Amino acid sequence: MGLTEWAYSLSESLLSEPLPRRWAHSLGVAKRARSLSPILGGDADLLEAAAVLHDIGYSPAIATTGFHPLDGARFLRDQEKADERVVRLVAHHSCALLEAEERGLRDDLESEFALERSELVDALLYCDMTTTPDGAQTTSAERLDEIVQRYGPDTIVARFIQRAAPEIYAASTRVEGRLAKADVDVQPR
Repeated sequence: MGLTEWAYSLSESLLSEPLPRRWAHSLGVAKRARSLSPILGGDADLLEAAAVLHDIGYSPAIATTGFHPLDGARFLRDQEKADERVVRLVAHHSCALLEAEERGLRDDLESEFALERSELVDALLYCDMTTTPDGAQTTSAERLDEIVQRYGPDTIVARFIQRAAPEIYAASTRVEGRLAKADVDVQPR
């Protein structure tokens, strides 16, 4: 079984029944990752695998800290012995260090998991932040607004996402710039 097949199977087993909407989102993020393959070269499968796995830490079967990037990455590393680069992408997806700081877990995340290459971190962030909870494409601005509305403006998630907004927009601009140079259209942006 190849990396992406394994990743889809594992993610489905952890998310599809207990969290069908999270599973739909993960499938949408993976689809978005596939659309970036022209700018990813040999890392296309790696990013797609990380994309479909990025939210497995929400699964009740593996959630321990309540911080899904850390829970997912620990599970992938400790239980699945997963590819180290996939684990790092899951651990640090979508500005996770900022949310970890809000939760008092930044030292844990930083000490356990190194950052992956910035182009891949940007690409996963872009895929996550341009995909709705139901798996459809959206803009990063609409996605951030949706997150704040869904969680409530005074929650940890809303505070973190508002702090992360400049980096989310910057990463989206960088990815879209790379796509434009490659003359690839992944509408809507």
